[in-house]
Amino acid sequence: MQSEKGLRELDRRYLWHPLMQPRELEQHPPSIMMRAEGCLIIDDQGKEYVDGLAGLWCVGVGYGRKEIADAVYQQMMDIPYYPMLQTVAPAARLAEKLASILPGSVNRVFFINSGSEAVETAIKMARQYCRQQHPRDNKFKIISRYRAYHGFTYGGLSATGLQARKHHFEPAVPGFLHACAPYCFRCDFGKTYPDCALECAKHIETIIINENPRTIAAVIAEPIQGGGGVIVPPDEYIPMVREICDRHGILLIIDEVITGFCRTGELFASILYGIVPDIMTMAKQISSGYIPLAATAAKDEIYEGFLGTLEDDVAFSSISTFGGHAAACAAGLANLEIMLRERLWENVREVGPYLLSLLKPLEKLKIVGEVRGKGLLAAIELVGENKVPAPARLVWRVYEMCKKEGVLIGPFGHIIGLAPPLVVTRAEIEKIVAALEKTLTIVNRERK
Repeated sequence: MQSEKGLRELDRRYLWHPLMQPRELEQHPPSIMMRAEGCLIIDDQGKEYVDGLAGLWCVGVGYGRKEIADAVYQQMMDIPYYPMLQTVAPAARLAEKLASILPGSVNRVFFINSGSEAVETAIKMARQYCRQQHPRDNKFKIISRYRAYHGFTYGGLSATGLQARKHHFEPAVPGFLHACAPYCFRCDFGKTYPDCALECAKHIETIIINENPRTIAAVIAEPIQGGGGVIVPPDEYIPMVREICDRHGILLIIDEVITGFCRTGELFASILYGIVPDIMTMAKQISSGYIPLAATAAKDEIYEGFLGTLEDDVAFSSISTFGGHAAACAAGLANLEIMLRERLWENVREVGPYLLSLLKPLEKLKIVGEVRGKGLLAAIELVGENKVPAPARLVWRVYEMCKKEGVLIGPFGHIIGLAPPLVVTRAEIEKIVAALEKTLTIVNRERK
């Protein structure tokens, strides 16, 4: 086995870590994670950490689930992979299982490998569908929101509304527009809910009218904006966006890459908000991170818009080499069976409010602007004077301090993100909050 020193040298010399300044890693080298069980990660020194972000929002059923590993092993022995030009059994079974729990007539499932690819697929699906259903119009524009994060590929990045994530790679793909986010803590209209009359939702309609509905293919929205800071909209917001899209004949893409599979206390946030999307993206908890897997699902009527003959050239013009990968779908099927058998949304409904109730008192600290969340999805927004966002370095300092306390959190700009595995216990939540309370109290005292 490679020695600890050898592994660290390999990391230093050859690995390129995402979103991190390599010079910073010299001062704070990453831990070498060796084993995991439930909500705990163990490094090469034997130190245990409570995983407060489920990896990267994804390890829903927790680590060490042998039945997922067994399902993958058996599938690899049978047939590990064949492209979706034919059919492999786990892909068909997983598609059927997903259709049985997805809202409304969202029954048609297209498998890919990551959330970014799921968004990319949804955008292409919407544009091709609109071109074929409305040949006399020019419906190609996509409306998303500021502070949205929709992935690292160019389509997803163009839909993303976080300038810090994309300014190095611009210019973006043409045809993407951005509306204001339902960010009540920092309302773009200077209003306060509920007296605001949901100006943020009406802003989407304003863009549609000004651009001409005949040029708009779709609105894409995360029900709760995850990477942008766990921005939880008012309950009426998502239904209002659905109504606006219906009124103007525009598709609604709901990005459930983070919110899907019990994270909000329902199987999907679309169900939580009582709407049926035309197209839905999902990833992360679809396999709980055991193997990369994602899907884009659409209503039956969307799928029917691609039916025709070879000569018609209306089949969906997209393919993924590893989409529907047999072993990945076997992992997804085993993962979903665990979620449904253990009814993990019920644990989220119990411990999610408990997490928020323990975090809320942190708002008494001057550096904490707001604590917010839904289910097992929470955020702590750090601020300076007059609600100015705290520097990202401060959040990274809190991250390192919490890590020393045996807790892993999510650093997102000036916001701390939390999304522990769906199996998290009250005791583990208490450890997460205790580490945050200790470190934030120290940092708050230092900044006075």
